[in-house]
Amino acid sequence: MIISASRRTDIPAFYAKWFHHRIIEGYLTVPNPFNPHQVTRVSLRPQDVEVIVFWTRHPRPILPYLTDLTRRGYRFYFLYTILHNPRLIDPKSPPPRVAVDTLKRLSQIIGPDRVIWRYDPIILTTLTDLEFHIQAYARLAQELRTHTFRSVISTVDLYNKAKKRIQDMTKQGVCVRSFDELEPDRIGRFFQQLARLAQKNGMELTSCAEKLALRPYGIPAGKCIDDAYIKKVFDLDLADKKDPHQRPACGCIPSQDIGMYDSCLFGCRYCYATRSFDLSRKNYRQHQPHSPSMLGWHEVQKAPQLNLFDRRP
Repeated sequence: MIISASRRTDIPAFYAKWFHHRIIEGYLTVPNPFNPHQVTRVSLRPQDVEVIVFWTRHPRPILPYLTDLTRRGYRFYFLYTILHNPRLIDPKSPPPRVAVDTLKRLSQIIGPDRVIWRYDPIILTTLTDLEFHIQAYARLAQELRTHTFRSVISTVDLYNKAKKRIQDMTKQGVCVRSFDELEPDRIGRFFQQLARLAQKNGMELTSCAEKLALRPYGIPAGKCIDDAYIKKVFDLDLADKKDPHQRPACGCIPSQDIGMYDSCLFGCRYCYATRSFDLSRKNYRQHQPHSPSMLGWHEVQKAPQLNLFDRRP
């Protein structure tokens, strides 16, 4: 089993202490996001966990626990988002300087082959046009050179949860544009330039669940939870099959996500996992680090082992 921690929230940034408690206890519980009365008990015993995949913008709070994770026999790697958007778009993400320094520190602890830099999602606005992203990617790629060997990009998908926040941005004079509005030649030159910048800085560049066909520009479709990458880094053979619960364009192999929606505090305007930032703050205040579940207190008893030699009625 692969543990995804998490597409739904930033566990390393906000719930690192809880996660470490769950590692010590050897299990956690996850309510179904569409049916909270349906709760899954997930084993975290090292023998049951093949790999842990951390998704984060700020892993610094979890760094003190990584040595213990390694000592206990867990394999893990990080998908680390670093962008350079204005505060109106990413109001509470760590400043790029802090994020870069943390990635370097993380890379020193676990090795650059276990840190993947995500420059995504790429959002086009009147503040962040193509040239803005080229310059931002160039600066970050140069800073991160030798500290990571893989970069991931994608263009933003604006889900219903984010539409009102995008409308509010428009009222503030910041309009969002779609790549569909651009001429194909401009799109091609943009992505070719990103591919050259990644190569120049020793990085393999792939896309994430991207509807645009980027392979002609030197950017193959990638997998964030990637069997080939896991084989290369950990020498672990996993089944090469698509996770049926992810978007059609997503190539990731199956995993168990342990996060919960409406729990991240970064407040990114385009966030697909947050209906309300007020609700996220309320949920975070009620979070209990010793609970089996990340939010609330959802317990599921472990199923008893059947003794085939017990003939009692």
